[in-house]
Amino acid sequence: MAEVRQHGVILDRLGSEPAPAPPQPANDALASEPAGSKPANGPASVFILALGGEAYAVELAALSTWVKHLLLPIYGREISTSRPWCTRWQEHPEAVARLHALWLAWQQFTDAEAGLPGPSTWHRDHLDQTLVHLRAPDGPFAACTTSPTRPNHRVLATPAPDQLGLTA
Repeated sequence: MAEVRQHGVILDRLGSEPAPAPPQPANDALASEPAGSKPANGPASVFILALGGEAYAVELAALSTWVKHLLLPIYGREISTSRPWCTRWQEHPEAVARLHALWLAWQQFTDAEAGLPGPSTWHRDHLDQTLVHLRAPDGPFAACTTSPTRPNHRVLATPAPDQLGLTA
């Protein structure tokens, strides 16, 4: 219980840190809106994939703290070939996206305004689904070795944009 309380203190401190600077697109492909079209009062999106540069790094650091100090100690479970996990999850774009979405939902559903069923809703609608997809045998960690004595890390290749018909 003391460890859970300590995690709560860490998470409260994370929640009270100032918001990161407005996002800067990582490249021209992510900057779909013309300059000046974003609202001056804040970022167009809080989702990590919409962030770039320092804003992305700050958000990833905060996410990493949450994953390390709350998610994995409580929900990590044993690693196996049927439930893989990669210690270098930050290098898997799909994992970063899914974990960030999970963290955003956690912030919303554990807030007092979410009401008493908030945490239950987070478990049912967000945590369970995220872990099923991330830790599936064919998920983003499928190519990473699950044995701590023989670590291996490999990010699976994805189709190139021209193969998907997304190039102009």
